[in-house]
Amino acid sequence: MTAGDRTATLSRTTSESSVELELNLDGTGQADVDTGVRFYDHMLASLAKHALLDLRVKATGDVDVDVHHTVEDVAIVLGDALRQALGDKSGIARFGDATVPLDEALCQAVVDVAGRPYVVHTGEPEGQQYALIGGHFTGSMTRHVWESFAGRAGIALHVRVLAGRDPHHIVEAQFKAVARALRAAVARDPRVVGVPSAKGSLST
Repeated sequence: MTAGDRTATLSRTTSESSVELELNLDGTGQADVDTGVRFYDHMLASLAKHALLDLRVKATGDVDVDVHHTVEDVAIVLGDALRQALGDKSGIARFGDATVPLDEALCQAVVDVAGRPYVVHTGEPEGQQYALIGGHFTGSMTRHVWESFAGRAGIALHVRVLAGRDPHHIVEAQFKAVARALRAAVARDPRVVGVPSAKGSLST
């Protein structure tokens, strides 16, 4: 990584999946995503588009057994990539907050990229966790994506579903809200000198 370059290229291989991922925090929202889970591809492409990240993901896994392993492992690698691409976090805004509608669904996401992982995920209607979206993505996976991603990225992430009826819309509104919150948090702020913390450092 060169000076000022906020990118990461990572891979992860287990007996359950193989993931190759490239991330550029200062992109234009370009995405090339193939995980073998098409709804997840759609969500990750939406995340890239609205966070203005350039994202390339190529993953293969035992999706014939269940999509869980592949979805989880991609979220893990994406979190690792975000942490690496942020570097020492000097000059960034640090916090981001976004509320995004998608038809009847409404979601708020708030993020702090300080280095302390924590997830609060609330508001999904009862039954959302059992919804099968696109024939392969179970609604319960959404929370697991945020937990896997935030845990590895070292971010505090609060996601609140404020309204929603359609399972697809409920998930997509979350991804878009998280994207917009991340976009604000990782943005460079010309008024920030050094690391945005009164302690003088952010844990990594």
